[in-house]
Amino acid sequence: MNMPQSEAAAEAPVESPFAPETRFGGGNHRLLLGIFLILLVTALYLARDIALPVAIAFLLAIVLSPLVRILRGWGIPEAISAIALVGGVIFAIAIGGYFLSSPVRSWIEDAPRISREIQDKLVVFRGPAETIAEASQTVEAIAAGGAAGEGVQRVELSDSGILGRVFEGVPASLAKIALTMILVVFILASGDLFYEKLVRVMPTMSDKKRAVRIFREVEFEVSRYFLTVAMINTGFGLAVGTGLALVGWATPVVWGLAAALLNFIPYVGGLVAVVIMALVGIVAFDSVGFALLGPAIYIACNVIESNFVTPLIVGRRLELNPVVIVLAVTFWGWLWGIAGLLVAVPFLVVVKVFADHVEGMAPVGEFLAARHSSNGNGDQPVPPTVSPSTSSVG
Repeated sequence: MNMPQSEAAAEAPVESPFAPETRFGGGNHRLLLGIFLILLVTALYLARDIALPVAIAFLLAIVLSPLVRILRGWGIPEAISAIALVGGVIFAIAIGGYFLSSPVRSWIEDAPRISREIQDKLVVFRGPAETIAEASQTVEAIAAGGAAGEGVQRVELSDSGILGRVFEGVPASLAKIALTMILVVFILASGDLFYEKLVRVMPTMSDKKRAVRIFREVEFEVSRYFLTVAMINTGFGLAVGTGLALVGWATPVVWGLAAALLNFIPYVGGLVAVVIMALVGIVAFDSVGFALLGPAIYIACNVIESNFVTPLIVGRRLELNPVVIVLAVTFWGWLWGIAGLLVAVPFLVVVKVFADHVEGMAPVGEFLAARHSSNGNGDQPVPPTVSPSTSSVG
C-alpha cells in the first residue's frame, strides 16, 4: 500500500504544470511572445506619428532629468528648469535649422544641374551604364508607342516638384516637434512623480529600494552618456567644419552641422557623409585630389574621434555590438525613417544600461555588449548618491 503511494508521489513532479518547459517558456508562451512582437511592430509602424514623438520625449526626459534634479537642489522649481532646458533644446534646433535651410534649399533646386555635372565628370565610368540606359530607353519608347511627349512632361513636373514635396511635410514635422517638447516639459515638471508611483506599486520594501536604485542609476548613466556624446559630436562637427574652411570648401558651417548630426548614426551616418562630400567635391573642384580632400578630412576626424576621443571620455563599458547596431539602425530606419535612424542607438543604450543593472537581463546585456566590454576596463562611475557596493542588482 505504501509503495504505490511513494511511487505516485515521486511521479507527481513530472506531471506538474510547473515543468521546466512551462517555467522557462513553453511552445505556447513562445508563440504568444512572437504574436505580441509582431503586433507591437505593426502598432509602432501604424502609430508612428504618435509613437515617435512620445519615444523621443521619454529619451530627452531621461537625459535631462539629472539636470532638473541638480537645479532643484539649487532652489529652482522643476517647472521653471524644465521650461528653460526645453527652451534651450528648441533654440539649438532653430539655430541648426536656420543655418541648414538656405543651403539645403539651394542644393535641392540645383539637384538636376549637379547631377548633370557629376555625370559629365564621371564620363570615364559612364560608358557601360550609358549603353544600358540607352537600350532601356529604346525598349520603353517602343513599348510606349509614341507617348514620348508625355514622358518629357512627367520629367519636367518631377524636377519642378522636388522642392514642393520636400517642404510639404514641414507642418507635420513641426507639429511632431511641438508635441515632443510639450511632453518633455510635462515629464520633467512632474519631478519625482514616476518614482513615487513606482514605490507605491512595489510589494515589499526591498523591492521598492531596489527599483528606485535601478532607475536612478539607469537615468544617471544614460544621461551622462548622451550628454557626453553630444559634446563629442559637437567638437567633431567643429573639427570637420574648420578643416573644410581651411581647404576652401563652401559653407563649412553647414558641413560641420551635418557632420555633427550624422555622427549620431554609427556607420551609416559616416558613409552617407563621405559619399555626399565626394559628390559635391567632384562638382566643386576640377582636380580629383581637391575633390577627395573633403572626405579625407572627415575620415581623419572620424578615426580620431571613434578610436581615441570617445573611448577615452565615455569609456568602453557602453560600447555596443557592431552587428546589433547595424541591425537596429536598419530596423528603426525602416520603421520610422530618418528619425528612426537617430533613435536606434539611444534605444540600444537604454536597454543595455537597464540590462546591466537587472540580474535577469544579464544575457541581453552581454549580447548587446562589444567583445572587450566584459573586462570592466573603462567602466563609468556610479552616481555619487549610490555606493559602489549597490551598483548592480543581485
